[in-house]
Amino acid sequence: MHIQSKLPHVGTTIFTVMSALAAEHKAINLGQGFPDYPMNEELIAKVNEAMRRGNNQYAPMPGLPALRESLAEKASFLYNATINPDTEITITPGGTYAIYTALTTILQKEDEVIVFEPAYDSYIPNIEINGAKAVPLPLTYPDYKIDWELVKQTINVKTKAIIINSPHNPTGSVIDKQDIEELKIITAGTNIFIISDEVYEHLIFDELQHESILRYPELLERSFVCFSFGKTYHCTGWKLGYCIAPAALMKEYRKVHQFNCFTCFTPAQVALAEYVKDKDAYLSLPRFMQQKRDYFIELMKNTKFDLLTTHGSYFVCASYGRISDEGDKELAIRLTKEAGVATIPVSAFYHDGKDDKVVRFCFSKKNRTLQQAVERLMKM
Repeated sequence: MHIQSKLPHVGTTIFTVMSALAAEHKAINLGQGFPDYPMNEELIAKVNEAMRRGNNQYAPMPGLPALRESLAEKASFLYNATINPDTEITITPGGTYAIYTALTTILQKEDEVIVFEPAYDSYIPNIEINGAKAVPLPLTYPDYKIDWELVKQTINVKTKAIIINSPHNPTGSVIDKQDIEELKIITAGTNIFIISDEVYEHLIFDELQHESILRYPELLERSFVCFSFGKTYHCTGWKLGYCIAPAALMKEYRKVHQFNCFTCFTPAQVALAEYVKDKDAYLSLPRFMQQKRDYFIELMKNTKFDLLTTHGSYFVCASYGRISDEGDKELAIRLTKEAGVATIPVSAFYHDGKDDKVVRFCFSKKNRTLQQAVERLMKM
């Protein structure tokens, strides 16, 4: 039997490839974005307790009401946003799923979606599998900022949505107030939707404010805002997140969701409904992760890598001109095999493989892991 592929140009993701290569060569994996330190014991205990108490059957399709209520309270506390937990929040199996469902909800054939590159690798396939067209626009290098004049020149009658991501994966850049103002101007009076990927909302450094779309009612009215519990609570393997959108948009979103996932892991929802109320658990996260960033930056001064600026996420990018002139994918493979440290080549985040000779490191690791990795990188 022959299948006509909906994604003929897509192969195995770079994350899978590099993680497999890391395992094969027993390399320290600073490529894929996941912590190697334990999550909070209190949250683990709450999940265990939820299971023991019999919370092991289906939760309601939109998510456990108590959890949605806790998230609405959190949105109010952090962003002064008034969110209806019954009609404007849906619990999803991860942030990536939340984004896919938002795109599937709005896209028709021949629609266009603006994507800023380097971009998280699911965006473009998510668009194309829905019969729409991704329109990639480059962020400026090396600061990875949005060129809003280019956005204005690109928008046309087919533009259905703009995807924004802050803090940004893979570069750690963040959207500021000026970016928000530009986005307001560009979308005002249009039917353009915003897909806002905010899975790293609490991983923002240098006392910067996370400019969530939830802060801005005139943007929220046209937006699907996507979040991740895994990134906040160090439990990426749970694959649990949520989407916030106005009631009219969420009504259509749930039509797609109900036939795709229907419901998410109930014991974790029960546990998180209580744990989300602990403000310190997420308010302390920026300082915790910034310490790891700063520690890694200090260690890397002993190598020939030149680190680029990062203000958020798990990641810092590095140029390697003092080491080699080979392509970033070739260097990433060689680092894994010869130095025993896995990274991700940033060209993998461009549709055309644009190569600025930059690799991405994940610093969301134990200090000892970072030490061991840098000791190996010092030999390059």
